[in-house]
Amino acid sequence: MLGKKKRPPAEIPSSSMSDIAFLLLVFFLLVSNVDTDKGLGVVLPPPGDSEIKLNPKNITMVLVNSSGDVLFNDEVIQVDQIAIRARQLEAGNPNMVFSVQTDRKTKYQDYIDVVDQLIAANVKKLALIGTQ
Repeated sequence: MLGKKKRPPAEIPSSSMSDIAFLLLVFFLLVSNVDTDKGLGVVLPPPGDSEIKLNPKNITMVLVNSSGDVLFNDEVIQVDQIAIRARQLEAGNPNMVFSVQTDRKTKYQDYIDVVDQLIAANVKKLALIGTQ
């Protein structure tokens, strides 16, 4: 009887495993997207103490109360009507400034919805008033 030669057990070379793992890690980091929070794109005026005098006829007040109701020139309207009304007013008066003011307890989403409607109406002049 001829003796069978014993084969050594098969081995997987593990010396390059760490290199492959590192390359895979770098690949997935480069390929994956990291979501970043996006805020409102607002251009602030330069710092200074100068006040601009406006004609009261050129100011449209948009007030948002704590329950989310919108007053557009002292008239309660729905949020989806803001863009339509803003386009009409700006078509009649290109110098119109839309002043958005909120209550201290207004939900941030309600505020964003109002500003989004004004941006959708391509409003040229938008003033954001802080709560008082």
